[in-house]
Amino acid sequence: MLFTPVSLSHYAALCSVASPKENLKWLLGGKGAGLAQMASIGLPVPPGFTITTEVCAVYGKYNRNLPDAIWSEVMDGVLLVEKQLGRTLGDETSPLLLSVRSGAAISMPGMMDTVLNLGLNDVTVEAIAKETANERCAFDSYRRFLDMFGDVVMGIPHADFEAELDALKKSSNVEHDSDLSVDQLKELVQRYKAVYAKHNIEFPDDPHEQLGKAIHAVFDSWDSTRAKKYRSLQNITGLVGTAVNVQAMVFGNMGDTSGTGVLFTRCPNDGTNELFGEFLVNAQGEDVVAGIRTPKPIAQLRDDFPEIYAQLRRTCDRLEEYFKDMQDVEFTVQEGTLFILQTRNGKRSGAAAVAIAVDMVEQGLISMEEAILQVTPEHLDTMLHNQFTNVHAVEYTSAVIAKGLNASPGAAVGVACFSSAEVEHKRKDGISAILIRHETSPEDVAGM
Repeated sequence: MLFTPVSLSHYAALCSVASPKENLKWLLGGKGAGLAQMASIGLPVPPGFTITTEVCAVYGKYNRNLPDAIWSEVMDGVLLVEKQLGRTLGDETSPLLLSVRSGAAISMPGMMDTVLNLGLNDVTVEAIAKETANERCAFDSYRRFLDMFGDVVMGIPHADFEAELDALKKSSNVEHDSDLSVDQLKELVQRYKAVYAKHNIEFPDDPHEQLGKAIHAVFDSWDSTRAKKYRSLQNITGLVGTAVNVQAMVFGNMGDTSGTGVLFTRCPNDGTNELFGEFLVNAQGEDVVAGIRTPKPIAQLRDDFPEIYAQLRRTCDRLEEYFKDMQDVEFTVQEGTLFILQTRNGKRSGAAAVAIAVDMVEQGLISMEEAILQVTPEHLDTMLHNQFTNVHAVEYTSAVIAKGLNASPGAAVGVACFSSAEVEHKRKDGISAILIRHETSPEDVAGM
């Protein structure tokens, strides 16, 4: 079958096919395979299903449309999730909300599209508000959906929505999105709808139409300029397309007992065996990487939510035992309940790769032969880059003019450039350049 519409909690049988840790990802993509494997060992993942990578190829052959037979199977997948949760997509009293995420066999972070909070409209938002007794979460999710759907699916510039948000925060004298009141969020929803109208685009109220358009948008993002550029730069070849993961939404923005975060099961810089990452309270996933609010270090989760931290620590240990490698994990906490949204082998520095490999052998997690294979030639190459010999010396500290997070190993010399396009121009002229950005963005992949 081109598409396997099964609940993630029933993926155990699928995981028995061939070698799940390697071969499954070529069918389900890295994200879908990770979800399937986590579900098969009993970890808390939201229910959902994966549209396989092969369907992406079929989509291209059918002039960027899904054949009716495949769409019918998508609806079967939705029905399975509805039955498992006792909720219905578009229902006026107990609506199901979905996330729609990409996931190629080889990780392409940030290069393809995601849509969250799918299924909201003027009716279902009121149902969610009433059912959860959390009007703020409902309308916060609705304004997020209008923004993301407009940007990713309908082609409306995200900056247009951001301008309305900034204007409302300024007029309301608030600093953070999370400081907006329910009435202000309702006003923001109306402002976002006006953005659609300004572009002569009608927002689709039907959740099934929303789902179809979102799936198409994720498949289309496989052939986006940034995705193709990334594959070219990373020498990624031989893939048929991206999978699409459709899951029930879980909400990190339901108040002070909810949140979201990303972490590595060990430090990716030096390999220290401690959780390394960050989280935000009362937020959704995109808030952590968008730079809108300052995340807290994951170590503080131990103080703020000790039970969640302990469960997360046990979950990370279980992931390392299963995958035999350091993991990069995305998680959400909804009113005190932990959900794991993604796991994949974590990227790391050369020094960290050596330290992690040695530690895992000593812990009995991997053999010495497996450890050697974890340290790649690229890791060794990064360890040979030029370094500043003593970053604590006065000669060094007195010369520092700015600080930031390095995206590349070693020390470098070049002209400071503040846009990806500027870096590309310098490169064409044979001039070394250093790209400096406020936040990293998928749009900067060419410059990077």
